Amino acid sequence: MSRALRNAESSDDLPLWGFVGELHPDRNSENGKHVLYTHKNIVIKYNKDQIIHVNLTQESPKQLEAGRTLDMTYSVKWLPTNVTFARRFDIYLDYPFFEHQIHWFSVFNSFMMVIFLTGLVSMILMRTLRNDYAKYAREDDDLETLERDVSEECGWKLVHGDVFRPPSNLALLSAVVGTGAQLALLVLLVILLAIVGTLYVGRGAIVTTFILCYAFTSFISGYVSGGMYSRNGGKNWIKSMILTASLFPFLCFGIGFLLNTVAIFYGSLAAIPFGTMVVVFVIWAFISFPLALLGTVVGRNWSGAPNNPCRVKTIPRPIPEKKWYLTPSVVSMMGGLLPFGSIFIEMYFVFTSFWNYKVYYVYGFMLLVFLILIIVTICVTIVGTYFLLNAENYHWQWTSFFSAASTAIYVYLYSVYYYSVKTKMSGFFQTSFYFGYTLMFCLGLGILCGAIGFLGSNLFVRRIYRNIKCD
Repeated sequence: MSRALRNAESSDDLPLWGFVGELHPDRNSENGKHVLYTHKNIVIKYNKDQIIHVNLTQESPKQLEAGRTLDMTYSVKWLPTNVTFARRFDIYLDYPFFEHQIHWFSVFNSFMMVIFLTGLVSMILMRTLRNDYAKYAREDDDLETLERDVSEECGWKLVHGDVFRPPSNLALLSAVVGTGAQLALLVLLVILLAIVGTLYVGRGAIVTTFILCYAFTSFISGYVSGGMYSRNGGKNWIKSMILTASLFPFLCFGIGFLLNTVAIFYGSLAAIPFGTMVVVFVIWAFISFPLALLGTVVGRNWSGAPNNPCRVKTIPRPIPEKKWYLTPSVVSMMGGLLPFGSIFIEMYFVFTSFWNYKVYYVYGFMLLVFLILIIVTICVTIVGTYFLLNAENYHWQWTSFFSAASTAIYVYLYSVYYYSVKTKMSGFFQTSFYFGYTLMFCLGLGILCGAIGFLGSNLFVRRIYRNIKCD
């Protein structure tokens, strides 16, 4: 026990922090000595019949020894205050930390990145594509010029007969794209609700809002997934629907079950009650799953008709070998660097608020960073898709998804750095909870970014092949 920190809440949903024990350095011992604070001082401030603030301090440290009996005592002091009940959380909001100049600078820096990146994409791609269109659509040249142009043709135009070929594992790709579209809408909705209301006030308000909004937005995942699966010629739509409705919830449930088992083994209060797990499952079974089924049916009927600009050829075109930096794996890993750079600073504030017991309340910053992340992800994925098609590689669907989803890999690597440098956690229990919940967060982030990247690339690919001759 290097440093045990207890986090509880009062009856009025006020957070309460205090040290249970601590590790003190000892010259006579390499590992130091463990001490337990045996007296707690509780100061409660009240306004009429409502608790406004609770503060906990500790004293009388006693060394822990095998077989030693310790007496635990506490004292309570009540003090009146003029602070109203509606303003009771102001004392917990760390204004200097969250509104530091580096926070403003990070948002401004990310905003400038968006302007530069969108301008670069527009200038390079539109200029290149315009020249390609002009040469490709030219009809009044002599026969010799046309034959020379055709013989010199290369790049994305040569794969027009394969670019709309259905990807491998179509059901899985449709499921993750539909789930990612739902998560994008869900995050935007929760952030807006947090800005309008005060979701940081109240026990588990953010988590409860997230679960309920996820259930009621499941129609979106089914609609996007069902339409995409049907447009690409998928036949087993029930499999696609079940994957869409259950993939991400069951991944989170599996991770949560393992962490809950660890918490129960250690006898921790962090264990989720069985009744809560049953309620969450009932919400999924009777709200989320039926809405995903309804969305799949509507998506198949309303947006499931194939409408590709180019006809898919019967025989797939061989993909030529290219340089290493144009391979799908390299494009995928490089695609997440800029999106991660746009949210890097905000990740520090989110991790600090979650693991270092700070109340996160600057949801306006989060909204700006989320919109910046979406724009940067779309732009970077479009560039990667264009380079891949120019290399005559028409397997752009999964590559565009992984190119955007790789942002989550860099976030998880950053979490390893944050754990080793910024936290003082140790032991299997704390380590498993930290990396387990971080893995759950990164899975959601990866699916969200991957879906955004794929949908952006899909619009781009359909747009550039709409104006060429696909005979």
